[in-house]
Amino acid sequence: MGDDSQNNYIGAVGDFARRHIGPTEDDVRSMLETIGCATLDELIDSTIPADIRLSGPLSLPPARSERELLVELAAIAGKNRLLRSWIGMGYHDCITPPVIQRNILENPGWYTQYTPYQAEIAQGRLEALLNFQTMVADLTGLALANASLLDEATAAAEAMTMCRRIAAGDRGVFLVAEDCHPQTIAVVQTRARPLDITLRVMRPEEMSSAVGDAFGVLLQYPATDGRICDHRALIEAAHGAEALVVVATDLLALTLIEPPGEFGADIAVGSSQRFGVPLGFGGPHAAFLATREAYKRQMPGRVVGVSTDVHGRPAFRLAIQTREQHIRREKATSNICTAQVLLAIMAGMYAVYHGPAGLRAIAERIHQLAIFLRERLGSIGFYVPNNRFFDTITARLDAQSYVIGSAEEFVGVARDKGFNIRELSPVEFSVSLDETTTKEDVIRLVDALRPAAERCGKTAKVHPYAPPESELPRRTSPFLTHPVFNRYHSETEMLRYVKRLEARDLSLAHSMIPLGSCTMKLNATAEMLPVSWPALADIHPFAPADQTRGYAELFQQLEAWLAELTGLPAVSLQPNAGAQGEYAGLLAIRAYHEQRGDTTRRVCLIPTSAHGTNAASAVMAGMRVVTVACDDRGNVDLADLAAKAEQHRGALAALMITYPSTHGVFEEGIRRVCASIHDHGGQVYMDGANMNAQVGLCRPGDIGADVCHLNLHKTFCIPHGGGGPGMGPICVAKHLAPFLPGHPALDRGPKTGVKGQAVGAVSAAPYGSPSILPISWMYIALLGAQGLRRASEVAILNANYMAARLKDHYPVVFAGKNGRVAHEFILDCRSVEHSAGVKVEDVAKRLMDYGFHAPTMSWPVPGTLMIEPTESESRVELDRFCDAMIAIRDEIRSIEEGRADREDNVLKGAPHTAEAVSADDWSHPYSRREAAFPMPHLCEHKFWPPVGRIDNAWGDRHLFCVCPPVEDHEA
Repeated sequence: MGDDSQNNYIGAVGDFARRHIGPTEDDVRSMLETIGCATLDELIDSTIPADIRLSGPLSLPPARSERELLVELAAIAGKNRLLRSWIGMGYHDCITPPVIQRNILENPGWYTQYTPYQAEIAQGRLEALLNFQTMVADLTGLALANASLLDEATAAAEAMTMCRRIAAGDRGVFLVAEDCHPQTIAVVQTRARPLDITLRVMRPEEMSSAVGDAFGVLLQYPATDGRICDHRALIEAAHGAEALVVVATDLLALTLIEPPGEFGADIAVGSSQRFGVPLGFGGPHAAFLATREAYKRQMPGRVVGVSTDVHGRPAFRLAIQTREQHIRREKATSNICTAQVLLAIMAGMYAVYHGPAGLRAIAERIHQLAIFLRERLGSIGFYVPNNRFFDTITARLDAQSYVIGSAEEFVGVARDKGFNIRELSPVEFSVSLDETTTKEDVIRLVDALRPAAERCGKTAKVHPYAPPESELPRRTSPFLTHPVFNRYHSETEMLRYVKRLEARDLSLAHSMIPLGSCTMKLNATAEMLPVSWPALADIHPFAPADQTRGYAELFQQLEAWLAELTGLPAVSLQPNAGAQGEYAGLLAIRAYHEQRGDTTRRVCLIPTSAHGTNAASAVMAGMRVVTVACDDRGNVDLADLAAKAEQHRGALAALMITYPSTHGVFEEGIRRVCASIHDHGGQVYMDGANMNAQVGLCRPGDIGADVCHLNLHKTFCIPHGGGGPGMGPICVAKHLAPFLPGHPALDRGPKTGVKGQAVGAVSAAPYGSPSILPISWMYIALLGAQGLRRASEVAILNANYMAARLKDHYPVVFAGKNGRVAHEFILDCRSVEHSAGVKVEDVAKRLMDYGFHAPTMSWPVPGTLMIEPTESESRVELDRFCDAMIAIRDEIRSIEEGRADREDNVLKGAPHTAEAVSADDWSHPYSRREAAFPMPHLCEHKFWPPVGRIDNAWGDRHLFCVCPPVEDHEA
């Protein structure tokens, strides 16, 4: 493209669009020729049904430059006020070691990886997650842990449903201690309601007599007010009644106090946030769930296990994969489809860096400061009754205290002096200390409270209160004894360890990751920079509103933009994953029906092409799944839909549909589908996983959807982080606005809601994972309306270009009316299994030798590959991937024609490690060069798979989910 046309292009869509969108204008013209279209408009017209196309431009601000927007966002963030936040409630300020911040949190080699489904090229991340699992298992005193959950509150909710699956009998009562964190109680209440679980919130002292009809008990240890209680008698009573016990706990406290697994807990949950992960106004943070060996197959979420590769070497992989929600659908253990991998890795590395002695020293220092605070508060007359605590001191202002009055007043006095403390009740306040606290901080706080204490004293001069001696239920068992937690304590060694693991992972820093339905696009550096800004990272989720005005402005703008992009006017940012968005949206639909008196509407129609999480979310929302067939072209079978809608007319709650379809097609009948559901009294839930083909071209609300969730970690550029974090906000039509999620930290539900109608909290923090929302804010603002539209057009162009190049080598399974695909397409590999004995897995593993991550394998159609190139990949990279796929087809042809052995060939032997191709022994009939350097460019730069093909079945038969023995680790 000449300079003039390049300048016109930049003027039309903004400078950032040129950097974000891969193909140049010359590339676009050439690619259109390959497809057989004269213009990009012609391609879009032949791909998207005319009756759903946007008729005018979106109402969004014009595109701006990176520098401009970073200045603007800094000004918005500057409206937040940073105080010392000692509110607690499971959130604590901490120190992110700079070696972890720079080399993991801010490193695209770590944050642009995909979920480790292709384990051979994800060994570094899997090892880091295994460290996290080992850390959690060791500290909780339980046998095994998962690779993280979304937050502490949802982890507690997952534990509740896990208990129900395990417990004997058909009991429907779950007991919750009233001294759990309030946000945890709220999320558990939300989860219990549609599942017909009776929740009883009560004092722990009263629970022993109430366990007879309960399937489980939830306790907080230490409690939300800081107390550390002895729960042995209660746990014994619960087990005697065949109920299970869940303990929500604090990992740092467990370095000093007796772990739950040692006093009888069956499950432990909590957050690893204070292990080096910033507060971020509530997230993202990695929760955990640990349990006993007997319950390993009931655990929700992902589990990393140790297996062996084809060479007999230890290798890591995701274990017990049959629990993956895409596979089990409505029979899934939960709807969890993502985790908090990047944050779990940070927390695990925090433990690696500090080691057991370092963690214990941090905890002991905090505890000693808490003792000092307690003594100082007592010296000015406060009644501080708890004598077993870790980091949180509660002061009471009742008859037993020399100081009486309102807790609100003392909280206000502290705030005026720069400290956020917590009002527990009208006559109680608490202070939770953390890793950043100094002795001088404590003295400043007490000095700030002293005049008010004297003013509120019972006598002219306050008499000091002498607290009883403090004592802890001390931990005596060792923890973190594996060498990985005792080896890398210098920054030099830590840096090398982090880099060594990074080198064992393929990320977007290496090559395109063409996963269908996953949208692995550029995560621009300018979008990522604000995540680490203190004005956004160091805010407590329950800080007062006058300290978070910057966040409020950002939320208001982002919600307005998302509403405009979807055509749905009300937005909740609370769901902190796509599947959580599904769940929240279905709860809103259910509440809407109930408010209208339609209490029997519980049937959810779901096409066979839908994401597996759709069915799992529907079950969690208390709905009954009825499957709708798809036709031979991958579209929803309209006749079957009409029949099912009519059959369940009086009970129809919703249809869940992905658009464009999971088969990669813009279905022509989508408006008729929506109208049919509405005619039968139901609501339409549109899964927004494929919004990357819609933005700026059509809108779910205009098409007929009532609810749409958005995967911000797909379409709107929050990186996948190796399997999380994600964000899944929901956009809803006006009539559903009152039923958006509420939260106990807010006076009302969402600003569009009505108090009393909100469905309840679905995440621990009111706005999910707010610190990553600036990424999507930046993305939308950088591109503007025209740039966003252009991105969607080029995403469709790239997919159709690749399909055109590959269709003569692998059949394209589904296409639209005019032979076009949407932003993704499915290649059929089933025929070569018969002709050459080659399975789709063999193709996936061989792609590793070419330096690529495989496309989505065998989903939604077994034996196929689903490819999504995204708009940010250049034509050079698209061609490089197509060339690799064509070369692999030629390798298959060699087998078909008898020129290569059917059992011992480059596909069956893939992936080939550097160690294997350089070994003295080489027994294969193909050459080392064919194995390792199948294309010339690989001689210049090659990503070497660190292990050979992994034996997944062996790993499941020999489940081992903590750090392997030393001799294996050093092998």
